[in-house]
Amino acid sequence: MKQILLITDGCSNIGPSPVMAAAHALQEGITVNVIGVLDYGTIGELGELEIREIAKAGGGLHQIVGTSQLARTMQMMTRKTVVQTIQQAVNKEIRQILGGGSLTELPPEKRAQVVEVVDELSETSPLQVALVIDASASMKPKLAAVEEAIRDLMLSLKARAGTSRLSVYHFPGRGHGEDLVKDVDWTENLDGVRGLFGRLQMKGATPTGPALLKVIDEYRCGTLEHNQSWRELPGQEEGMLGDYVV
Repeated sequence: MKQILLITDGCSNIGPSPVMAAAHALQEGITVNVIGVLDYGTIGELGELEIREIAKAGGGLHQIVGTSQLARTMQMMTRKTVVQTIQQAVNKEIRQILGGGSLTELPPEKRAQVVEVVDELSETSPLQVALVIDASASMKPKLAAVEEAIRDLMLSLKARAGTSRLSVYHFPGRGHGEDLVKDVDWTENLDGVRGLFGRLQMKGATPTGPALLKVIDEYRCGTLEHNQSWRELPGQEEGMLGDYVV
């Protein structure tokens, strides 16, 4: 399962539309979830609209939070979107089995078994999260909360039974035209992500669209292609529900 978790205050102002980039990610099988850390006023309203549209185009969730809620929200969204992804795959298989039917058409005892499968797969399936952080000047007062939230997210991912991999990026970069910087390459050593932001210089425009497109390229450029287990859910080759729906 591949996800982008974008943390931003919205209002991108350079490059292609982030909504278009999120739609492109969804076509590549990558869900885009957005957490908005907003201020009040007109800028906040415009930022919220953009955040909502990015998540909608990327097939993901969005949440507007204050800095005090950020850590809990990151964990909740990551868990919730994992379940959502599994449910979509399960529902697709059920439709094939039932010739266009849905989960609600199953007998209660079979429905309960399917829900149990979804819960189990949510905890055991491999997960990739690309964490993409808006480091433009307007985000500077919120950076300490973002770093604390990453620590809590790491603890949540480590508690899963399945393998979790994390990469971390921020935008913009230091120089002109540097739309995205990779801070941490894909890793299962989540402890190594601590202390990321001491060296960041918060400045510049907000190239959210270009940053998302570059993260999509990171996914596409073979970070997982060598590893079949990361491309399939457990048991998918024989049908996830083979023993549960008859």
